[in-house]
Amino acid sequence: MGRATCLVVAMSVALLFAATTGLACDEATDSQTSLTGMTEATADDGTPADGRAMIPLPAPQPDGPVSLEEAIRVRRSVREYSDEPLTLTELGRLLWAAQGVTSDRGARAAPSAGGTYPLEVYAATAMVTGLRPGVYRYHPREHALETVSGGDVRAGLMEAGLGQACIGDGAVDIIVAAVYERTTERYGDRGIRYVHLEAGHAAQNLCLQAVTLGLGAVTVGAFSDEQVRAAAGLPAGEQPLYIIPVGRPAGY
Repeated sequence: MGRATCLVVAMSVALLFAATTGLACDEATDSQTSLTGMTEATADDGTPADGRAMIPLPAPQPDGPVSLEEAIRVRRSVREYSDEPLTLTELGRLLWAAQGVTSDRGARAAPSAGGTYPLEVYAATAMVTGLRPGVYRYHPREHALETVSGGDVRAGLMEAGLGQACIGDGAVDIIVAAVYERTTERYGDRGIRYVHLEAGHAAQNLCLQAVTLGLGAVTVGAFSDEQVRAAAGLPAGEQPLYIIPVGRPAGY
């Protein structure tokens, strides 16, 4: 093979390599763009992808009148409530305690396996000052509410909960739901356990916060998943794990 022929072959190989590398880079870029788009569309970061308006909640306060030790000591399941409404500030503090963002890195109030954050938290409100009755999804990053539906759905939730009166009597029913795939995609079937642990962490945080606010709460797990999903308008991919009625204790 002559020197000129070798040079032509070498140049051809170089051009082919460059073209192939360019295609690989384009594919990587397209893949990255697609993944970013998917994250925004599924709103895993707590932000509505279509720009829907949200209702801002008052900023959570860093301290309260009751110590953690006292809140743990006096916490009890409270099932009877007065007709006095909650304030928007109180609702915001409850939701923040369950899933609020607590660091610049986006870490939340409850620990999550691998930071996968499978939980979605909803407030089915009936008696909250300054907020119409309805179902609202909590967005942790914005500390804000997104309207899911209007109207008082407590009767439907109570029916789903085997007629437990506390669900129909609370000023608000907090619904904790899970998107299992966020965690099981990383940890397999073991991730199911991690999701349940996280739901427990969030619920306990919320119940302790209720104590510090002078409110009563009870965790409810006996209900029809499908009926809860229908009453609250939950997406098909979300599994309800808790209904937590909250209100001002009766007789106080």
